[in-house]
Amino acid sequence: MKVQLQKVLPAEIERRSFEIIGEELGNIRLDPVNEPVIKRVIHTTADFDYARTLCFSEKAVEKGIAAIKAGACIVTDTQMARSGINKSTLAAFGGEAFCFMSDEDIAQTAKQNGTTRATASMDKAVTLKKPVIFAIGNAPTALVRLYELIQDGIITPELIIGVPVGFVNVVESKELIMQTKIPYIVAKGRKGGSNVAAAICNALLYKAKE
Repeated sequence: MKVQLQKVLPAEIERRSFEIIGEELGNIRLDPVNEPVIKRVIHTTADFDYARTLCFSEKAVEKGIAAIKAGACIVTDTQMARSGINKSTLAAFGGEAFCFMSDEDIAQTAKQNGTTRATASMDKAVTLKKPVIFAIGNAPTALVRLYELIQDGIITPELIIGVPVGFVNVVESKELIMQTKIPYIVAKGRKGGSNVAAAICNALLYKAKE
């Protein structure tokens, strides 16, 4: 069977991809403010389920953009998510992306306390002296620890992007975040991932840049 490929210039690939996404969404109507985030996640994953599973607290996108413009940092739970974030755009607003998972002190703290590195990383993030957006795409224990820190009044994040993927405590950890008063963007259910977390961050960054 002969395969026919579309002739598309590199600069046009993303534009055409978003056109296809719009076409395949058909009659599904997205909130205009949340739409760029949802479409970028679909663009990253080719998974249209996110059109219905991505949940946004009231004005979450606006608050995330405002935080970026005010110089907020982004803390991720994986180096993969951090590497996928457009750090030059973030830096233009005075922000920086952090992932503490590979830090030597995190490994030691986690071992001493009998916790995961993700839990220890959230505790370390408390020491940052700037407003923080958390982008969690892998570890539900990170979301659980954030919930505890919020409940104890120790931290008040600007936004929590809660999209860990998996089977154990994933759904439950997302539900915990949705019970807080912190702005959130959460992928309900088991789906998510570091690529989804980075895609949401980038969608906010690109809107902030406009």
